[in-house]
Amino acid sequence: MAVARFGLNASSKVVEIASNDGYLLQYVVAAGVPCLGVEPSANVAQAARSKGVPTEIAFFGLDTARRLADAGHAADLLVSKNVLAHVPDINDFVAGVGAILKPEGAYTVEFPHLLNLIQQVQFDTIYHEHFTYLSVLAIEKVFAKHGLRIFDIDEVPTHGGSLRIFACREGSIQPLSPNVAIVRNKEIAAGLDRPEGYADFGRRVEKVRADLLAFLGEAQAGKMRVVGYGAAAKGNTLFNYCGITERQIGFVADRSPAKQGKLLPGSHIPIRDPQAILDEKPDYVLIVPWNLRDEISRQLAPVRAWGGRFVTAIPNIAVF
Repeated sequence: MAVARFGLNASSKVVEIASNDGYLLQYVVAAGVPCLGVEPSANVAQAARSKGVPTEIAFFGLDTARRLADAGHAADLLVSKNVLAHVPDINDFVAGVGAILKPEGAYTVEFPHLLNLIQQVQFDTIYHEHFTYLSVLAIEKVFAKHGLRIFDIDEVPTHGGSLRIFACREGSIQPLSPNVAIVRNKEIAAGLDRPEGYADFGRRVEKVRADLLAFLGEAQAGKMRVVGYGAAAKGNTLFNYCGITERQIGFVADRSPAKQGKLLPGSHIPIRDPQAILDEKPDYVLIVPWNLRDEISRQLAPVRAWGGRFVTAIPNIAVF
């Protein structure tokens, strides 16, 4: 999409912030477009280099951006996927974006949409590595402070509903898409520009907890067994907030061998291979990463054969 939209070719430069092991940029290399990854973790940066992806080991900010631009790495396309919400100093980061972009360069960034977090009661996505929870209304102010403007927005399903923002320098000729006003107006209609839009969130979070605990209590009273699927970060927020332990959820299955045989932090619920679900045939499987409920319920289709059912807790209890 980016190659076609921005006319990228052998004379262009793509820079990715937090490029990890080069998974995205390997395709930029394959397309014949020069690129550079900026990645602070030396071990994964080395993995990227081994794939033929040039990678600078550094944290991104204004100083790094100026240094790279002076070294010939000014970007026609600057990419950061789910990075902006993880940045401790968002102003230093966005100032760096402005410093490394070419005059007609484009910056694209994705982040979970605050509007969905509030409307869908996605409180389990609030955890330590996220420093900000972003709306267009907020990010437009930060961008404007550093001479940037948003010219297009895609609404994407990732992480329960994310925004893919396209931004450029204030003086760029990039045309303004009507998508920007559409998303901004959704936020204003939901009250994200005033305190009232946030006021009811706590009560709705408490209702999720009460409803989940009531469901688990009824299952126990009926001698029905509940297990979980997906040892995800959001599950730790959910289980610890609700005070759920192994007494209510016998185990959580996860496909990652690195997690199996361990315990979930805080709740100490055991993590097992998904085969354990097929072996033990529980009455209910609580899908912890609710944003993947359709994919996971397809993977676990045999559960239906013994009358087992699936459950999600957010935005409310759903049994299917």
